[in-house]
Parts: sequence; C-alpha cells; structure tokens
Amino acid sequence: MNATMRRVALAASVVSMTVALAACGSAKEADSNKKDDKKKTGPLTIGLLLPEDQTARYENFDRPFVTKKIKALCADCKVLYVNAKSDPSVQQQQVDSMITKKVDAIILDSVDSKSIASSVKKADEDGIPVIAYDRLAEGPVSAYTSFDNETVGKVQGQALLKALGNKAKSGKVVMLNGWEADPNAAMFKKGAMSVLKGKVDIGKSYDIDRWLADKANEAMTGAISSLGKSNIVGVYSANDSMAGGAITALKSGGFNPLPPVTGQDAELEGVRRVVTGEQYMSVYKSYLDEATAAADMAVALGRGEKVNESNTVDSPTTKDIPATLITPVSLTKENIKDTVIKDGIYKIDQICAGKVKAACAAAGLK
Repeated sequence: MNATMRRVALAASVVSMTVALAACGSAKEADSNKKDDKKKTGPLTIGLLLPEDQTARYENFDRPFVTKKIKALCADCKVLYVNAKSDPSVQQQQVDSMITKKVDAIILDSVDSKSIASSVKKADEDGIPVIAYDRLAEGPVSAYTSFDNETVGKVQGQALLKALGNKAKSGKVVMLNGWEADPNAAMFKKGAMSVLKGKVDIGKSYDIDRWLADKANEAMTGAISSLGKSNIVGVYSANDSMAGGAITALKSGGFNPLPPVTGQDAELEGVRRVVTGEQYMSVYKSYLDEATAAADMAVALGRGEKVNESNTVDSPTTKDIPATLITPVSLTKENIKDTVIKDGIYKIDQICAGKVKAACAAAGLK
C-alpha cells in the first residue's frame, strides 16, 4: 500500500471510530434519559393484591392500613384492590390485569409463591416494580416486607412449651401447620421445630390446605381418633383460624379442660378465645408497621426511586431483595391491653362482648 492509500485508510478509520464513539455516547445518553423518564412526581396508581378472605386480617387490617398509608404519602394516588380468594390462577389474571392497566407499582401478597413467578416477571419486563407483601413471591420482586417468620414459629413453640410445663413429654403434640404453597408456612414450622424438637413428642403433623378452619377441624378429628383422647397434651396451630377449627374438634371429642393450643394473627375471635382460656396464645404482628413499609416501598419504587433498606433476603429465584422485617409478639391474656388494645386494633368492648364479659373482668380488661 502506498503512502497516499495509507493516509486515506487511516482517515477512514478515524472517522469510523468517531462515529462509533458518538453512537455509543448517544446510546448511553438515551439510556440515561430513559431512566430519568421513569421518575414520576405526579399521582400514582398502585395495585394491591391480597391472597384470600378466610383470614380476617386481610380485609380488616391489611387492606385499609395499606390504602390509608399510601393516601397519606400521596393524596392523589389511586389504589386498585383485588382479592384472589385463595385461587392462584385468579391471582395470575389479576396481575395481568394490573399490567394492562399500567399501574406504577404492585403490592402482592401471593397465594402461591411459585406459580406467581411468571406474572412477576411480566410485570418486571413492563417496568412495573412488585413489592412482595407478607409472603415472599418468586420472580424478580423489587422489595419485600413481612414479619420475621421463623421468629413467629419460635414464639409459638416457646409459648407451647411454657404452657405444657412438666407435661411436655407426658403425651403427644399435634401439629397443624400452614398451607405448603405459602412459603411462610415452612418458616413458621422451622421456627417452631427449632424450639420443640426433642422436648415434645409429635404425634401427628398436618399441612392444612389453604389454612382453612374446616380442614384443621378434620385433621384434628383424625388425630384424636388415631392417637386417643388421653394421649394428646397440646396442639401447635400455625394461625388463629385453624386454632378455632381444632378447638371445635377438641370440644366435640370431649376434652375438658382443653389442652393448650397456639395461634397467630391476633384475630378478634382468637383474642376472645385467649381471654376465655380456650386458646393459650396468639401472635400479634403489627399490621400497621407492615402496611407502612409496603406503602413506603410502593410509592418510592412507583416514582422510580430506590428503597433504602439495610436488610436483604433471598428467594429461590432472586438474591439480595431489599427487605423490612418486623418483630412479632406473643399475645397472651396478660398482655392484651399492651398490644392489640394499645395499638387500636380492637376496643375492649369488641373483645369483651357477650359470653366473654366475665372472663374479661377476671383478666382485668375493663
């Protein structure tokens, strides 16, 4: 190649490189502008998807608390609410509907953490952040808030051991665990077993379909038939609804007095049973704190901002998810005033109505 040709080639190369760099710069600039476009300062539309209506907490606490907190942060924001009523396929359709409506963020309490993963992925691909609420959904969720669920199980296990005292090894404990499709159920069970293993004899253990009280009743009835009335000394129930079903079965089976039964969620009927002594304890979880965390996350992510959480959790599909985990409290007859009444969840008149009135007076609830 002669000198002239070399100069031409070199010039062409420089021009080509300049064009490439300019294109690269333009692409980066466009990407940056795209990110800036995601920041939104006006009203937001946030989807709130709850899993079922069998457990009283969702309609009585979660829905109103989350909505109120979002409105406090953003008065013009709109909350679109749906309940899947324990049907995973319905919830998938509900997520798809939220995507079609182009919501700015989704707060999702999953019915089935695995099956919802594909819907979470669709939302993520459409630029809609998903906040996993109470249950850690699989898929690319952007943030998570719940309670320290292993601690919930430990609190239940410790309470049951305390109630059993020196009778802990004198008979069998029946375990009524939560629905296996709910990832929290496994954590509750793990926490409980970390306390109970080796200290009680587990006679029967059941995973209760959809947390249903009637299924818990059937399981408890079967356990009584299998183990014998005289051999059952305690019942680990993962929540209050199932505890109610178990207690009905124990009464029908002729238990008097009833063995200690655990619970969770501080449902009104559960708290009333704790007052009368039919249920030994529940677990009080501040739904207001959980709702506040979810609202903060949804508004921040909906506006294209980051969530500032020091904790992270891993799901089977996603690592380092920013998380707010709230500490649960064991609720017994002795601390009802300092928990659900103090926090305004219930009034004394609600708890102490009807047949519970005398037990309330004896417990100092006036």
